[in-house]
Amino acid sequence: MPRPRLHDAALRTRLLEVASEVIATSGASALTVRDVAARAETSASAVYSLFGSKEALVEAVRAEAFDRFAAHLARAPRTADPGADLLALGHAYRDSALADPHFYAVMFGGALPGEHGDETADDPTFLVLRDAVTRLGPTGRAATEAALALWGLVHGLVGLELTGALPGGPDERRARYDRALRAAGPALAGAGS
Repeated sequence: MPRPRLHDAALRTRLLEVASEVIATSGASALTVRDVAARAETSASAVYSLFGSKEALVEAVRAEAFDRFAAHLARAPRTADPGADLLALGHAYRDSALADPHFYAVMFGGALPGEHGDETADDPTFLVLRDAVTRLGPTGRAATEAALALWGLVHGLVGLELTGALPGGPDERRARYDRALRAAGPALAGAGS
């Protein structure tokens, strides 16, 4: 009978989730293998067995954050209606942030230094948004600028919601988000109102 595997995918996921919480709340410099292991109710050797090093664990958290985010965006439909698709993409962005707030903070909260900058326009998750904007008409630099403006809108609204700065219950906040996207999205994308 084969020996049971102690360090499985479930433990790996738990370690990534615990590490994302530490990074999101205290920064990557505050993360220690021993603390993550204790919070996940495992051993430091399990962390090293699965990731190899603290640095590799931090990199795995970053990769997991973007993988989860990309999976949410990929679930947004691509239909014959580019405006509806852009709206769905905006909701997928919000859904991802609310489902995985610590991973969202890892991506966009400044917890990992040097993760954004000139390369943003070439990031695969940003290209999804830029391509959705391009389907509405703008191309080239205009599409990139429109996508950046839309990203700013959704990022700002989601950030306010995650910090508890928006009033109302979940349904009211979702409706407010939807109204903002419907009102400002087409104008920002250059497609008119």
